Amino acid sequence: MKFNTQVIHGGNSEDPTTGAVSIPIYRASTFHQSEVGGQAKWEYGRSGNPTRAALEKLIAELEGGQAGFAFASGSAAIHAVFSLFSAGDHIIVGNDVYGGTFRLINQVLKRFGLTFTVVDTRDLVAVQAAIQANTRAIYLETPTNPLLRISDIAQIAQIAKKHDLKTIVDNTFATPYNQNPLRLGADIVVHSATKYLGGHSDVVAGLAVTNDDKIAEQLAFLQNAIGSVLGPDDSWLLQRGIKTLGVRMRVHDENTQIINDYLTSNSKVANIYYPGDQRSVSFEVAKRQMRSFGAMISFELQPELDAKKFVNSLKLIDLAESLGGVESLVEIPAIMTHGSIPRDVRLKNGIQDGLIRLSVGLEDSEDLLDDLKQAFAKI
Repeated sequence: MKFNTQVIHGGNSEDPTTGAVSIPIYRASTFHQSEVGGQAKWEYGRSGNPTRAALEKLIAELEGGQAGFAFASGSAAIHAVFSLFSAGDHIIVGNDVYGGTFRLINQVLKRFGLTFTVVDTRDLVAVQAAIQANTRAIYLETPTNPLLRISDIAQIAQIAKKHDLKTIVDNTFATPYNQNPLRLGADIVVHSATKYLGGHSDVVAGLAVTNDDKIAEQLAFLQNAIGSVLGPDDSWLLQRGIKTLGVRMRVHDENTQIINDYLTSNSKVANIYYPGDQRSVSFEVAKRQMRSFGAMISFELQPELDAKKFVNSLKLIDLAESLGGVESLVEIPAIMTHGSIPRDVRLKNGIQDGLIRLSVGLEDSEDLLDDLKQAFAKI
């Protein structure tokens, strides 16, 4: 099936009991079992739920994986994936990751004996050089948050396989509509499904997908043992959101290309970070591994201009954290989403104090341009 068909008819798209074309919300915390010690399909809500299972099957199909897992948040999904490893294991991590991932690594996981080396995963020589005897995985985002950097998934996966490492890719910004890391050689994909997959700023969720039977078995155990599962109501909301992912992403992508063209011609803009920018050193990689370039764009104003005043002057575009909803959202990462990263580390990684991150929504592009223009006129 083609993508727009698969998001509607993939997974368990019909209720097997009633034939309902929308999987019901099964709110049961426990399920009747026909006999002691039997092989009941459903036992306890944390261990499995029919609504959640339908979502998990759908995301596995969309990512080209064998098994999917739904969690209470993107951070919970990332935590479960890192829980595959043990004290003393070493993991290579991209230097431009979500602030919550940075916080999880540095304030939680390191206390349990995991070790990490941070590298620019665009630099394959640096990735290779960071491998140690106890290295077990390479973790990266592409495009990254918030600088939209692009790493070559296929090349990194090739390096990983050569050294018997796992490749883990956060695919939140691209979504399965634009990119499928498993098909490029990755072993695990994670999503903050709060973003584009949900798409309406009304659900918090995380997903993980793998194409490896052993990893799937381990993740199933961890999902149940740790217990940060996605509830049935949110599972239903997320599955409903995914059904329109294709049509939403098409408009998201088109609007972002229009805004990129406007910002490129604006003399008040000093730097633009967007995978579809043909001037980018990573453009050819992005074009090769992505079907389109996504709906995130970050930029910096000329040094003498006030980024806070610009952002505060926007009227239609909402000042808010998160991204991927139908409405356009803007934020300053250094103060908001990446505020947990020490300033010296942020600056070293290229996240300037005045960097502006824009999540382009589904509004009419002319209205978005008008809002940007009036805000630029005020600085």
